[in-house]
Amino acid sequence: MNAVVTASGLSKRYKNAVALDNVSFDIQPGRIVGLIGPNGAGKTTALKAMLGLTDFQGHLSVLGLDPRTQRDKLMEQVCFIADVAVLPRWIRVREAVDFVANIHPRFNRAKCEAFLARTKLTPDQRVRQMSKGMIVQLHLALVMAIDARVLVLDEPTLGLDILYRKQFYQSLLEEYFDDNKTIIVTTHQVEEIEHILTDLMFIRDGKIVLDTDMEAVGERFAEVLCSADMAATARQLNPMDERQVFGKSIFLFDGIEHSRLQALGEIRRPSVSDLFVATMKGTYA
Repeated sequence: MNAVVTASGLSKRYKNAVALDNVSFDIQPGRIVGLIGPNGAGKTTALKAMLGLTDFQGHLSVLGLDPRTQRDKLMEQVCFIADVAVLPRWIRVREAVDFVANIHPRFNRAKCEAFLARTKLTPDQRVRQMSKGMIVQLHLALVMAIDARVLVLDEPTLGLDILYRKQFYQSLLEEYFDDNKTIIVTTHQVEEIEHILTDLMFIRDGKIVLDTDMEAVGERFAEVLCSADMAATARQLNPMDERQVFGKSIFLFDGIEHSRLQALGEIRRPSVSDLFVATMKGTYA
């Protein structure tokens, strides 16, 4: 099966900073990939490269196309939702629908209107009259009605309350995603997307420091809750992280067989957020 995105030696430099540092990765079709990293790690630059919004060095192919030279053709099959609303404040709901219907060959008006019917948005309502959550609903309705093969989400629920955030991701799963589509999402609210991800990529200082599928996370990484008398033994196995909770130590191990850890205490699968914090230690120093 051909990869949807293939990057090899992908690099991007600004004046005095390296945004992407010789990055290589593949993204397969029918996957939901979380690209997670601290501010300034290179997440948005990587997405912009995939979308043909910035130049770069190295090789990058999206749906078999070069984003730098074949962007018009690429945008027929890729959709993008950013953390900043791009809809003009004067535009009405019906005008936005008409606009997308007239410019995008893969837009399904009936599907868009069916989604809008489940919201409180009205056809004559202008963007300037909407809350941020309502603007995201309109943007999502427009995007989900396009039969795109790749959907790129850059902090799509930033600033929304928890109800809107949950509705957003639920709508993606129920009404948009299928085996023929691929979703790439960046967010700081990793605990809210953990249950929908199939693949995980951590990026730090322009480098990919973890690239795995979610099934492998449970096999490769393990958290062990140890009592005080077992802590010294646990430290001899070189855990990647240690933290204290209610007088007990929680150790995070990478690549240690579970059979070796059972004698130390209770074993559990680490959350993506705990794994992220352990991997990024020192980044915020």
